[in-house]
Amino acid sequence: MTQTEIESILENLNENSTRLFGLMTPQHMLEHLIITFKLSSGRIKIPEFVPNEKQLGYKQLLLGTEMEFPKGIRAPGLPEDLLPLRFESLAIAKEKLRSAIDEFHSFFTTHPGEATTHPRFGKLTYEEWEVFHDKHLKHHLGQFE
Repeated sequence: MTQTEIESILENLNENSTRLFGLMTPQHMLEHLIITFKLSSGRIKIPEFVPNEKQLGYKQLLLGTEMEFPKGIRAPGLPEDLLPLRFESLAIAKEKLRSAIDEFHSFFTTHPGEATTHPRFGKLTYEEWEVFHDKHLKHHLGQFE
């Protein structure tokens, strides 16, 4: 997704946006996206691990093909219920997402060749994170009209 597309969706997203699928509210969804951008920029660290065969296969399928995120897929380690909101408002969550996206690009500009840990796929490079984030943004920003 381009920055312009992201901005257009964020501008139109509000607390009353109609949910098309999933359990998240607009703010929960933005806060979820913020966490993944912070993971990718190393701001949130999780233990390194070697992905198993199934995880490697899914990584190849998701990052190496045109496959979209399946509806209903659950992020590893998340509880069944929605997490408590961290920010006071949707407007603040939008700003925090913008900042997290900027930090992601900045991190890899200053650390070229670095790889950071994804909770399902293990170490990802900037280029792999770019594919992941593009599909992840399309999936979640598409949850609402």
